[in-house]
Amino acid sequence: MRQTQPGTGGTAGAVLAGHPEVADKASLRRTNLGVMLRQLRENGAQSRTHLATATGLPKATVSVLVAELIQRGLVREGELDRAGAVGRPHRMVELDGRWICGIGAEIGPDHLTVLALDLRGTVVHQDRRALDVPALTPQAALREAADLVADCLSAVTDLGMHTIGITLVTQGSVDAASGTVTVASNFGWRNVRAVHELRTRLGRHAPPVLLENDAESGALAEYLAAPDADTRELVYVTGGIGVGGASISGGKLIRGSEIGHMKLDRLDRPCACGRTGCWELAVGLGALLDAAADPADRVHDLSVDLADRLGELLDRADAGDARTLAALATVADDLALGLGVLADVLNPPRIVLGGYFAVLERYLVGSVQQVLDDRRISPGSPRVVVSASALGLSNAARGGAHLTLEGIFQDPSDVPVRPEPTDGGTWSA
Repeated sequence: MRQTQPGTGGTAGAVLAGHPEVADKASLRRTNLGVMLRQLRENGAQSRTHLATATGLPKATVSVLVAELIQRGLVREGELDRAGAVGRPHRMVELDGRWICGIGAEIGPDHLTVLALDLRGTVVHQDRRALDVPALTPQAALREAADLVADCLSAVTDLGMHTIGITLVTQGSVDAASGTVTVASNFGWRNVRAVHELRTRLGRHAPPVLLENDAESGALAEYLAAPDADTRELVYVTGGIGVGGASISGGKLIRGSEIGHMKLDRLDRPCACGRTGCWELAVGLGALLDAAADPADRVHDLSVDLADRLGELLDRADAGDARTLAALATVADDLALGLGVLADVLNPPRIVLGGYFAVLERYLVGSVQQVLDDRRISPGSPRVVVSASALGLSNAARGGAHLTLEGIFQDPSDVPVRPEPTDGGTWSA
C-alpha cells in the first residue's frame, strides 16, 4: 500500500493538483468508501438499503461504492436477508479482504511474536520465539525479529495473500513519525532507529513498516475483540517485565503513559528508568518470579518461552505451593493499589488486564475486583469491572496487525483490484 497521501504523489497527484473540483470528488469518494467499510466492520453484514440508512448516503451511491469494494476484494455479497422482510429479500453485504493481510511484530524483553491478520481479523499466521532482548544489541534483536517477519511474509505469500504492511511493536516511548524507539528502559534501548533497522534487514521490496507502543497496540486489540459492540471505554494494563497501559475513550485510542513508573512500590527500590519506587518493581513479572522461585529455578530461564514458564507457576499455584501463592497474593495487593489510582483518575467502566496478569487471572482478578468494589464511595457509584484479556500473550502483536490494516479502513481506494486465486479456484471462506 502506498505511503504517500492521496493526491500528493505520482501522475494522479499532478493531475488533481490542477483541478480542485476533481480532487474534492476523489476525496469524497475515498471518504465514503472508508465509511462503508468501517460500517461493515463495526456492525456486521448488512443490506445495501440498511447501509444507506445507517450512513445517510443515497442508495445509488451505496450501490456504486459497494461495487467498487467488491472489485477490490474488500467486501462480498452474502446470504439473502429474509428476516421480517416484506417483498423481495435483499442480498447482504459483508466484509471480505481474505486476500490481504497486515502483520504485527512485537519485541518484548523475553520474546518475539509475529502475527498476521486478514481484513476480517482472522489470524492467518503466527509464530513466537523466546529471546533475551536486553542481552543483545538493538541491531541483533532486530535481526532476529526480521528473520521471524521474513518467515511470516513467506508463509502468507504461499497462501496467495498480499501483505500491505508491518507494524513493529515495542515497549517504552516511541516516535512513530521517525520510526524511533526513544527510550525502552527494560531493553536498554535509547534512540534506536527500529523501523530503519527492520526495513534494511527485510530488503527494499518489503512492505511499509510502522512503529507503535505495545500497550497501545494491546488496547486496540482488546477494543476490537470486545464482545459488547457498545463498549467504547476501557483501560488496558499489561504485565510483563515492565507494566504498560493505554485507554480507549469514545471508541478512540488514547495514547498511553508510562503507568509502570508511577511511584507505588512500597519498598522504593531503584528502577531501570533511573528513578525509584516505580509500580512495575512491585507488580512486574520480575517481582513475581523473584518472590515465587529461586534464581536457578526454570521459571527464570529466558531461553524457555514465557507461556511455558507461566504455565509452570500456574501448576504450582494450583497444587497449593505456599511460596507461589504468597507471591501471587502480594502481586494482587500491589496491582489493586495501582489500579485503584487509575480507577479514581480515569473512572473507566472496564479495566482489562493483559500479559502475565491475564494468564494468572484466577489468582489476581478476583482479589483486585474486591478491592476496587470496596473502594467505591457509595453503593450507587459506578462499578469498575476488571477482566482478563482472552487474546493471550499475542495481544500486542495482534493489535499491531490491526493498526497495519487501519489504513485500508480509512482509505480503501489504495488497495488494488483483487487478483484471481493462484490455484484457479475461489477464495475460501
